[in-house]
Parts: sequence; C-alpha cells; structure tokens
Amino acid sequence: MVLGFSSLCAALMQSLVIPLQPELPQLLDTPASNAAWVVTATLLAGGVAMPVAGRLADIYGRKPILVASAVIMLAGSIICALYSTIGPVLIGRILQGFAMGYIPVAISFVREVTPPAMRNSAVAGISATLGVGGALGLPIAAWIAQAFDWHMLFWLSAVLAAAMTVLSFLFLPQISPIDRGRFDFLGAVGLAVGIVGVLTGVSKGNDWGWTAPSTLISIIGGLVVLIGWGFFEAHHTHPLVDLRTTIRRPILLTNIAALLIGFGMMAQSIVVPQLLQMPESTGYGLGQTMLQAGLWMAPGGLMMLAFTPISSRLLSTLGGRSTLVLGALVIAAGYVFAVFLAGAPWMLMIATCIACAGVGIGYAAMPTLILENSPPPRQVPVSASMRSCARWEQPRQVP
Repeated sequence: MVLGFSSLCAALMQSLVIPLQPELPQLLDTPASNAAWVVTATLLAGGVAMPVAGRLADIYGRKPILVASAVIMLAGSIICALYSTIGPVLIGRILQGFAMGYIPVAISFVREVTPPAMRNSAVAGISATLGVGGALGLPIAAWIAQAFDWHMLFWLSAVLAAAMTVLSFLFLPQISPIDRGRFDFLGAVGLAVGIVGVLTGVSKGNDWGWTAPSTLISIIGGLVVLIGWGFFEAHHTHPLVDLRTTIRRPILLTNIAALLIGFGMMAQSIVVPQLLQMPESTGYGLGQTMLQAGLWMAPGGLMMLAFTPISSRLLSTLGGRSTLVLGALVIAAGYVFAVFLAGAPWMLMIATCIACAGVGIGYAAMPTLILENSPPPRQVPVSASMRSCARWEQPRQVP
C-alpha cells in the first residue's frame, strides 16, 4: 500500500504543470522557449534518475533510496511553491523529476517482501502507476490551476511528498544491501549527458527545427556519448548498468516493447487533449475547456488502474509474453476505434479507455517478463530501472 501510494504520487509529477504551460511565460515572466523547460526538465531528470536510483539501491539498500527520493520530491515541491521566477522553479522541477527514481526501486522492493502468490498483483499495481499518475494528474492539475493560485499545485505535491517520506520511513522494512561495490560516478555522468542530449534534441526539435544545428548536435552528440558510455560500462568492474544482463534477448526485447508501448500511451495523451480543446470551427476540434478535456481523459487513468487485478490474473493464466502481446493488441484496437469514431468527446473517451486498458495490461506484463528471466539478484533494481526508463523516455511534446 505504501509503495503503491508513493509511486502514484511520484508519477503525478510528470503532468503536474502541463495544464499551466500556455500561461507559464506570463506566470514566470520569461519567454515561452524558457518556460517550456519547466516541463522538459522533469522529463530529463526522470530519465537520468531511474537507472541511477536502481544502482544506488543495490549498494545502499532499497529503503534509504526510497526515502531519499521522497525527500528530494518534497524539496523540489517547496522550492516551486515559494518562487515565481524561472530559475528556482526550474530547479524545483528538476528535483521533482529525480523523484521518479522511486518507482523502479519500489518494483524491486516488492519482489523482496511480497509472498509469491501476491507478487504479480503487487508488481502490476506499482508498474501501472507510471501511466495512471500521468493520466490522473492532468484533470487534477487543471482543476487546481483554474480554481486556485497556481502555487497550490506545488503545495499539494509538497503534502504528498511529505506523506511519502513519513510512510516510507516508518512502514517499509529495512533490507540489507545486496552489492557493496563502488558507485560508478563516471558512468552516471556519461549516462546523464547522453540521455539529456538525445532527449533535449527530440523534445525541442519542433521549436528549434529538426534540421537546425542545435537539434542535430544535441541528438547526435548524445548518441555518441551513449555509445562511448556503453563501451565503458562493458569493461567496468562495478558498472552502473550491467549491459551483459540488459542485452540478454528476453530483457532487451522487453525494454524495446516498453519503449513502443510508451509511445502508444504518450501519443494518445498528446493528441487527444488537442482534439478535445481545439475549436469546433477547425472541423475536427471538439471545443472543450482545459478542465473538461482533463475530465474526459481521467477515465483512461482509472481504466489503467482497474485493469491491475485483471492483468494479474492474465499473467497467472497466460504468462508474461502472451499478456504483453494482448496488451499491445488492445492498444491497437483503441486507436482503430478512434480513427472511425472521434466526432464527440465521449467517443474519444471510449477510445482512450480502450488504449489505456491495453497500456495497463502491457505495463503489468513487462516487470514479470524481466523477473521470469532471472537477472542476477544484484541487478534486479537496475533491470527494473532500465525498463522504467525506456517507458519514461518518450518525446513529450505537449499542446
């Protein structure tokens, strides 16, 4: 319960400021190009934090890293709540992104403390929070932004972070570290530089231009750094990520599937709000307000959560691979529905619910697939982190 609640709170950070984005330049007294980093910075920080948190959990234990992630989220939330200028708010959003390291460590924690009969359900529930948090965060944030001062968003996240910290500290059992090796600082820096480079180029490509030197340098430079990082990690005594484990065929294919299903989730979370909010005069827009659009999308997040116990039964009956395939087919069915029936908000809501149900099924299957293929115990947190990182690292262009 503690891990599920806390993982959901951490996942809410990804969509916390999306409803505010059109007003951010005015609220922060900064150009729109600078204000966009308030969203992008959290994406970048989350992509870096997940594998790093997994490795730190190997060395120092799961509980200290979970508590530290919650404290970092609390600090970031308070900074954002107290300031109205771009610099402090950007720092706060980066810290909130680092809190995303909570989720993959929580998944590995569940494997250690949950009885085998309940393991599939517990892992599926925590894994689903990454999608559920993003889906539910949009209407919640839209309502708060319209009804109160925008700083109230961050005071709410501060309260949630404080609850995460207290609950994690008091109720999670202490588990001994499984690897007392050294932390690979150089590997962490290399991974951070590579991920930030690639994701910055992809996230800002529309603004900078896809053929602009800044975009190409960012993407190509990031890829070069990641290639060099891979060679370095392969020959390191205590690597940040054991690439020999990560590139094993079942785990590699699962991570690729995570990336593709993540694209499926992000596509609907980007396109559907735009269709809902565009004026009816366009011929395809549905003329909804920001809050109405968020409410139409909220059932998708609830559907993802509702399918957690169903996914657990599917895993027990079909196994991880067949469940993952079924999830992908359900996502495809949701998009096919939207192609032919998108003339009213309720139609898009149904399509979103179908797609989100597929995402929930697929996300539940992925950690089970990795655990079924038995990575070395010391690499379970890192394996979970890399899968979560693959899901997280989608190019998120928000309307």
